[in-house]
Amino acid sequence: MPITMVKVGESGSIKGIRGNDDIRRHLEHLGFVLGESVTVVAEIAGNLIVKVKNARIALSKSMANRIVV
Repeated sequence: MPITMVKVGESGSIKGIRGNDDIRRHLEHLGFVLGESVTVVAEIAGNLIVKVKNARIALSKSMANRIVV
């Protein structure tokens, strides 16, 4: 399921990243790699703030939908 379905405060393990090579590479550089734990910190109008590798990252809803947990 996409990370947008995870409730605030819950964690999940990244199972996959959808999108073209440029998008996948960009998300990997931000720390979104397979097997990494990710926690949803906050949700504002569908956009997410997530914690991955001890960093908080803001993602638009469309970008967050590409991350499968």
